[in-house]
Amino acid sequence: MPLALVTNDDGIDAPGLHALAAAAQAAGLDVIVAAPVEQASGASAALTAVRHDGRTVVEPRRIPGIDITAWAVHAQPGHIVAAGLNGWFDPRPDVVLSGINHGANVGRAILHSGTVGAALTAKISDTRALAVSLDVALHPTGERHWATAAGLVAPVLELLLAAPKGTVLSLNVPDRPAPEVGPLRYARLARGGAVQTRVEEVRDGGVRLAEVEVADGPDEGTDSALLDAGHPTVTELRSVEAHEGDFVQKWLADSGFG
Repeated sequence: MPLALVTNDDGIDAPGLHALAAAAQAAGLDVIVAAPVEQASGASAALTAVRHDGRTVVEPRRIPGIDITAWAVHAQPGHIVAAGLNGWFDPRPDVVLSGINHGANVGRAILHSGTVGAALTAKISDTRALAVSLDVALHPTGERHWATAAGLVAPVLELLLAAPKGTVLSLNVPDRPAPEVGPLRYARLARGGAVQTRVEEVRDGGVRLAEVEVADGPDEGTDSALLDAGHPTVTELRSVEAHEGDFVQKWLADSGFG
């Protein structure tokens, strides 16, 4: 069976990580877990790590209720994926699963997400990847519905494993009981994200940032809009690549450089 490397940016002890690992195992995948030892949200695809004698520090861990190999890593999720796909594990993982994130990853703001950054790091190595996120409010109350997101992992994995190598999918799921969730929909990215960073205070040469929920309604058909309407969404993501347009080439030619 395919070997899945399961990681996240919420840390090795996050319940969403445990739910994703269990869902991957239930879907028939062999699973190995390697996740940050602590919170790493907003890490994007950073490769930073804590090193001792030149080695990234790792610690063996146990995932409650699941008999799998697991590592707590003193590094960002992008670093973990880069190491996992380039010599750390033998055999090499066939697919990377990242999440289940505590909060939606929607809109162009996914650039900053450690959950998505881990998945896009896999793409660089031509490896399929899936980022899974639960649409938890900025200031949540009550229980989290991890099982709702975990229940959609198996069908989306079927799509992913049938896709070309290097395909990256992002799955966002409403934080609701499964019977209250609408059909899975394809979605394009919204212009912004569900949460944005704003400057709250500037004083004595320092800047205080705060996270705020976006007040403006998202455009129809975007991941944010469909998620707000109760639909899980799936979006194919692309990593950094050169634009095929001729804007720069035309400027070079017009300026005498071409």
